[in-house]
Amino acid sequence: MERVIELRNVYAGYGRSVILRDVTFDVMKGEVFALLGGSGCGKSTIMKHMIGLNPVLSGDLTVAGMRWTAKTRAKLCRKIGVMYQSGALFGSMTCLENVLLPLEEFSKLRRKARRARAMELLADVELADAADKMPSEISGGMRKRVAIARAMALDPEVVFLDEPSAGLDPITSASLDELILRLKREKGMTFVVVTHELDSIFRIADRAAMFDKARKGMVALGTPAALRDSSPDPFVRKFFNRRKTDGR
Repeated sequence: MERVIELRNVYAGYGRSVILRDVTFDVMKGEVFALLGGSGCGKSTIMKHMIGLNPVLSGDLTVAGMRWTAKTRAKLCRKIGVMYQSGALFGSMTCLENVLLPLEEFSKLRRKARRARAMELLADVELADAADKMPSEISGGMRKRVAIARAMALDPEVVFLDEPSAGLDPITSASLDELILRLKREKGMTFVVVTHELDSIFRIADRAAMFDKARKGMVALGTPAALRDSSPDPFVRKFFNRRKTDGR
């Protein structure tokens, strides 16, 4: 399988503060890869390195075969999409205008083609009828769907989702999970998901990396079912057996 993201002996953190040590894993094309762990364990920190917001302290991190540098930043920004936890939509713009924004900034499509592409993306997330609505006029789950549509605008190699289930009721969360799985299945998309929600982990993740704040590192890597049932680490088993899931 093709590697979309590669981390080798990465030290993650800020300035002189090391949050995670010696992290090594790959994200493969077409999979949903979850970053797991408790609050403050470093899962959001490692994602910030992966999307280029912060440089790694040491080690090698490549996305689509390139390291984040001043020279590669422009190219890499077009190869990733990001949905932030709140959706981060611009409140003064309609849903359609939010999705159009990256197309207007970075694509060479003509105006009519940009609009058609944005409407196609909204249809992909089942929100074509919300195109002219403002973010304040739609639900939290719908805002996250619009944010996913915007993240897909430039046909990225990988889409990062930061806590997609946060703040959603179980039914809306399950519906969003189904959307992620459909986009993976129908469009061959690759997702990296930061989450701690067990139900979502077992519904959508092909593989997961788990981090531990106390040990400042990655403590597990594998399928959710294997980590739950077979991990030799009691910390990992405790995380996955907080309660029974759907049996995967």
